[in-house]
Amino acid sequence: MVEVVLREDSRARLSSFLARGHAGWADSGSDVVCAAVSALLQAAWLGLTEHAGVDVDGSRRNAGDLELRWPAAVRERDDVRAIVTTVALSLERIAIDYPQHVRVRRETDRE
Repeated sequence: MVEVVLREDSRARLSSFLARGHAGWADSGSDVVCAAVSALLQAAWLGLTEHAGVDVDGSRRNAGDLELRWPAAVRERDDVRAIVTTVALSLERIAIDYPQHVRVRRETDRE
């Protein structure tokens, strides 16, 4: 199962995404659920860095582990909010459609 944490700061603004695991919907290389989650998270990373010009703190560790965080100073910007909110909503929808394979939860950062 892919577990995704959508972190919000103390002002209820999205502040980071963390994903771990594999969906297990199909064999590795054919798992469209896992690919969808991965594509959304990578699109967020690219959208923030390439389109919005945000200095994202991120890492891709083992296959299936990705974390990205963006600075508090940009969390109010319309472009940043549009990117991260769209990705968060999309991930939550995938979790609704594939509850045995994707779990998404929201947490509050301790800032």
